[in-house]
Amino acid sequence: MAADFAQDDEEDSVVLERMRSERSIEYETVGGKPLYHIPDSSLPSFGLNKDYPPLIEKERYVVEFCGPDDPDHPQNYEVQKKLRITGLLGFTTLIVAWASSIYASAAAEIAKEYHIGITVSILGVSLYVLGFASGPLMWAPFSELRGRRVPLLIGIFGFAVFNTAVATAKDIQTIMICRFFAGFSGASCVTLVPAVIGDVCSNRWRGTSMALFVAAVMCGPFFAPVLGGFIVKRLGWRWTEYVTSIFAWFCFCSALFLLEETYPPAILVSKASRLRLLTGNWAIHARQETVELNMKELFEKNFSRPIRMLVQEPILLLVTMYTSFIYGILYLMLEAFPIIFIEGYGMSTTVGELPYLGMVVGEAIGCCIFLLFEPYTIRMIEQNGGKPVPENRLLPAMIGSIDFTIGMLWLTWTGAYHDSVPWIVPTLSGIFIGSSIILLFLSLFNFILESYLTFAASAIAANTIVRSAFAAGFPLFANGMFHNLKTQWAGTLLGCIGFAMIPVPFIFYKYGSRLRKYSRFSPQPAMKS
Repeated sequence: MAADFAQDDEEDSVVLERMRSERSIEYETVGGKPLYHIPDSSLPSFGLNKDYPPLIEKERYVVEFCGPDDPDHPQNYEVQKKLRITGLLGFTTLIVAWASSIYASAAAEIAKEYHIGITVSILGVSLYVLGFASGPLMWAPFSELRGRRVPLLIGIFGFAVFNTAVATAKDIQTIMICRFFAGFSGASCVTLVPAVIGDVCSNRWRGTSMALFVAAVMCGPFFAPVLGGFIVKRLGWRWTEYVTSIFAWFCFCSALFLLEETYPPAILVSKASRLRLLTGNWAIHARQETVELNMKELFEKNFSRPIRMLVQEPILLLVTMYTSFIYGILYLMLEAFPIIFIEGYGMSTTVGELPYLGMVVGEAIGCCIFLLFEPYTIRMIEQNGGKPVPENRLLPAMIGSIDFTIGMLWLTWTGAYHDSVPWIVPTLSGIFIGSSIILLFLSLFNFILESYLTFAASAIAANTIVRSAFAAGFPLFANGMFHNLKTQWAGTLLGCIGFAMIPVPFIFYKYGSRLRKYSRFSPQPAMKS
């Protein structure tokens, strides 16, 4: 009997959580307002001298899911379907991340062909990442109005088209413009795939799924230069873009046939449309259909709110600055590694890219460490009545914050003395840097997500804009900084910044719940960790 009551309580909590999500989507995220208005004398004539029909009891005609076990709800999809959707989008995101950095392998050849400086040439990386920064401002509200599938398909299609355009470009202006729009289009995956994961995964499995997604985002930029160097040498720089566009077209065709809608309100819209056709009752509707697009509210909820949150929320501001610095370091490494290994150790342009594999190994280790904390996190969620405990997400970040400083100083101080230190020594530092990037990014990303819940889309949008701006700027000054300050002192500067940020996860772990009590945007009361 007690087990039955416990199961009923669990089912009720699932239903209530989904209802709260629907209300928050309707009133807080979409940027719209209900269409219902009370009739008055200013209404136009109904026609043919007819009186207005009486108002119906609207809630009776609103289509809903049939309880927590409804097979139409994305979280109840079969495991095979969930794996197909998340696997396809995970691979697509890997290619989008790959495209951000494979251009770096071609930058020197592009500079020679078009007679421009290397800094101007590397601008193609920065413009792509700036596309990442601006893309979420369109893709996020688009998906919340029309579902995930349509914006993802449009974004993947645009990504394929613009990468093909870069491969066939006749001048440097075309390359730069198309690189920006390739990043803008690819941002649909970076923005919406976490939302898809949230749609199909419960709190219990969301952390694990998000870890695999972030691993794809972070490993892509380091896999690409390793293969890119060989592609440039054997086939020419254009084939770095041809290979990317071939993968992109494959992803688009696969998504066209295999990707299904996962956004619950959009699924209910389809269900309501089907029921209207079957019953002939045109009063049947989904809650999402009662919302009209309001540009003022859309701007308020999806454009101005992220900026206001960034300014008004100390938690979001500090975490965003930390993740932005780490994300910028990821792209700065695309310039630092060639300086250390190709210029310093005299490696060829192909072999000199192989040390990136140390970063990839480090990211894989970081992902495994993060997953080791998941059972503890899940237990804390269960003990807290199924609600997330944001501070517990910070435990892996504490390890990552220390790893980063160690790895950065190790890389630059051993890599600066190439005459006396074997190349393998700075290469092994990538294990610390790679693991720290994954641990910090995953922990802090989930911390933001669970701290703001209803306003998580705005918080993530603010974080994405700032960190993408950092990632766009870091490669531009990396070359000058490492040459002018010398490798060891450039690394010391970055390591000291990382050292100064070590207390951030520790402070928020201890005081985060208190700070959230004073937040205007965190919907939860303080939770003990």
